[in-house]
Amino acid sequence: MEESTGPAVTYGMRGRAFLVTGGSRGLGFAVARLLAAEGASVAVCGRDAEQLTRAAAELEREGAARVLTGAVDVLAPDALEDFTDEVGRTFGGLDGLVANVGGKRGGGLLDSTREDWQTTWELNGGHAVRAVRAGLPHLRPGSSAVLVSSISGWKPRFPAQYGAAKAAEIYLAGALCQELAPHQVRVNTVSPGSILLPGKSWDRLRLRDPQAYAAYAERNPNGRLLHADEVARVIVFLLSPASGAVNGAHVPVDGGQPQAGLDPRTG
Repeated sequence: MEESTGPAVTYGMRGRAFLVTGGSRGLGFAVARLLAAEGASVAVCGRDAEQLTRAAAELEREGAARVLTGAVDVLAPDALEDFTDEVGRTFGGLDGLVANVGGKRGGGLLDSTREDWQTTWELNGGHAVRAVRAGLPHLRPGSSAVLVSSISGWKPRFPAQYGAAKAAEIYLAGALCQELAPHQVRVNTVSPGSILLPGKSWDRLRLRDPQAYAAYAERNPNGRLLHADEVARVIVFLLSPASGAVNGAHVPVDGGQPQAGLDPRTG
């Protein structure tokens, strides 16, 4: 698999504390690892206790000041709120949070249920609202919240429920940044394009059907899919003091990708 390369970047995160939802693997873990390498305290949650244990060990090796993990299903009532409150109290406050959890249920309009749409909203926009609301009492003045949306949130595609939920996150950042201005908390959205992650859908396609994968990747201007750390660097920048004038922004990080993935109706 291709590896991303580039010079080391310093974001000035030493002594700061952050929470990343869905931070035990994938993009969330890439963000947590960058924060750890900066010497920040990092809390991550996910659903797999064993994966969380492995993630915590690696974050400690990377240099995190403190690491806190929680086995959290964001669909469970109060689970995200309880973990966020625990993190805030344990760390003595937060300097930022990343609402990274996402996902979808169901197929097209006629092949999905009301519950599919409700669950998709809760996994994306609903979870982002809950994370920011739960984090607010602990977020220090000058803190930053980053909502992880998707290319699907602004480049429409089938099926609609996922893109609609991700579009809501883009809107949320623009609205919440105004509402939270008195708290001196910034809110921005990052919309990644397709990311090549080990064991995930694009990697499985790459192994199962190299020609189909290559044909898709070559449609992108840079001729490939993204690496998680390429998106993570932008997210960490938005968490950092260097981005203090960036607020309510929607930042696409998609390499100029023309459309959001393969249409599942055609493969």
